[in-house]
Amino acid sequence: MPRLVAQLVNTAAIKQYDGLKYSGDHQDAFHLAHLMRLGILPTGYIYPKEQRAVRDLLRRRLLLVQAAAQQQISIQSQIWRSTGQRLAAQHIRHPEFIADMVDGYNRLAVDAGLAVLKSLQQQIQVLEQAALSEVSVTESYKILQTVTGIGKVLGLTIMLETGDIARFKRAGDYASYCRTVDSTRTSNGKTKGQGNAKAGNKYLSWGFSEAAHFCVRFDPLAQRFYQRKKAKTNGIIAIRAVARKLARASWMMLKHQTPYEAKLMFPG
Repeated sequence: MPRLVAQLVNTAAIKQYDGLKYSGDHQDAFHLAHLMRLGILPTGYIYPKEQRAVRDLLRRRLLLVQAAAQQQISIQSQIWRSTGQRLAAQHIRHPEFIADMVDGYNRLAVDAGLAVLKSLQQQIQVLEQAALSEVSVTESYKILQTVTGIGKVLGLTIMLETGDIARFKRAGDYASYCRTVDSTRTSNGKTKGQGNAKAGNKYLSWGFSEAAHFCVRFDPLAQRFYQRKKAKTNGIIAIRAVARKLARASWMMLKHQTPYEAKLMFPG
């Protein structure tokens, strides 16, 4: 008896078949079986069950990180509207810097925001410690941390969201999956619109954007590349260009199990 293999069909990549007067479950199943027999059935990646819980834990952490960032910006805006002074993020994390700056209802609003921010930061630390203690240190995890800007938690996020690197044939495929590649449709050299810009993994998109910001701050070669790109376009496009470079570098590193070399990604 032939062994059945489960496949996850990528419904977004299947072209709707035309020329039929009616359709139903039977016809749909026949069409999928026909595509499978021809070897052209587009399928998705089935993530390993044993790693899903930790991956989802880090996704929850990301939501808390975003909420903490919003809360911090809200506190900074509250102080700026009340006093006309702009405080840096490191001052917000130390309430003694703002103890005498606001009073009355403004102080009450700032204290409420600080309490929420502190609670979020505590829960973020709890999730980070749980995730780091659950996943064993692999060679891929060590290699990712050789990239300037990728630390323990960010490296773990990228590793778990990527899964098996062998499912990406080229570096460009992986960069596209990370949403670091533009989505356009052209014909005869003319732009005909935008493609499916939401295709791919939004968590990897965020992860490499975060890595790009840190890389630009601490890697002179990446900073030089960013400045040249920014002079021609703008800061957002420039940082996404750095993120694309890091995504392609990560594919090469994971594919060939080699550490990061900045001069290969940011020459000259």
